[in-house]
Amino acid sequence: MAQRKRSRSPVRGYGITSWGRAFAAVVEAGADHRHLTGARRYFRDHHVDGLAIAPGQVTAAVRGSQLEPFEVALVPRTVDAQTVVDLLRRTGDVDALLALARGEQPAALGALIAPTESADVASSCTCPDEAPRCIHVLAVAFEVSAQIDKQPVTLLRVMGTDLPDLLALAQDRESTDQSAAGEASPGAPATPAEPASSVELAESFYGDRVRIPRPPTFPRVDALSELDAAALRSALRASGVGATAMGEAVDDLAELYAVLRDHR
Repeated sequence: MAQRKRSRSPVRGYGITSWGRAFAAVVEAGADHRHLTGARRYFRDHHVDGLAIAPGQVTAAVRGSQLEPFEVALVPRTVDAQTVVDLLRRTGDVDALLALARGEQPAALGALIAPTESADVASSCTCPDEAPRCIHVLAVAFEVSAQIDKQPVTLLRVMGTDLPDLLALAQDRESTDQSAAGEASPGAPATPAEPASSVELAESFYGDRVRIPRPPTFPRVDALSELDAAALRSALRASGVGATAMGEAVDDLAELYAVLRDHR
């Protein structure tokens, strides 16, 4: 009788993204092989409990070789939000904040936010190990790295700031610069105000009002007339449309394209 195969739990990973790797690398720098191997096992086996990430501080409890878990704290050297925004504006990389809001990890922002050396992240643990980074500290750092992989904004919180604050500072500075530009030359002829329709304020996911350009305009064309009729029928059949419903499907497409074309 064939034995039933035991299902394996998925292998956990950390440091999969550039920001996650950057955080884990500075904490594990200088740790020996024994501590790293043990910490990876603790991470893989979910020995870290109660992970709490507050601005500029990470705390957790790690189950180790004793009955009571060990208490771990990571205290990064926090960044100044205004300085980060000023540097992004100086290099023309303010759009990196919007890229982060989309879930990306822009390199320009990471270079200003992520820790770069071991001294950037202080650590403590209640275990008796006198190593600079014990197994429990490393396991917590790996958990934080995994969270950064999932949600890049986690790195901002770890380093003492957050995305809404950075976006608000960027918007305030832009408004200040525009006001200063308008007052710099009172004798100069006034430039016509930009039409309200060309710039709109949109409510983003994070509740910030971000200045965005008006959507581009496109030429009015009949999309169906530009399509290969045979290819269209083949695509509709592949999507499950029956031969008897082909005409109705084409009519529906024509109606949809007309709405898209005529929408203002």
